[in-house]
Amino acid sequence: MTRLQSGSAGPRGQLRATALVALREQRRRPGPREGGRNAQQLAELLDLDYTSIRHHLRVLLKNQVVVTSGPRYGQVYFLSPATESHWDDLERILEKFRKKNEG
Repeated sequence: MTRLQSGSAGPRGQLRATALVALREQRRRPGPREGGRNAQQLAELLDLDYTSIRHHLRVLLKNQVVVTSGPRYGQVYFLSPATESHWDDLERILEKFRKKNEG
């Protein structure tokens, strides 16, 4: 996971981290898609271009940081079980990443 965040300098790593945090927050909300969001929902929430968010979700999926559910159109993204189980470690990595980018 460190590689996905710190290996992606600047805005790319920050965008992936923000997407992961948004997915983590969503899992706490009850509803029909409890715990996940589709690419369009993430794009709107993060005020990003749909194509950009899809690219970053593909990178996260390829590296098993997120998993999907449902048909390709409207596919819902969730944090992978491995990401969930190592969330505390990921938060420490993200904090180091934030501090590094602040100055």
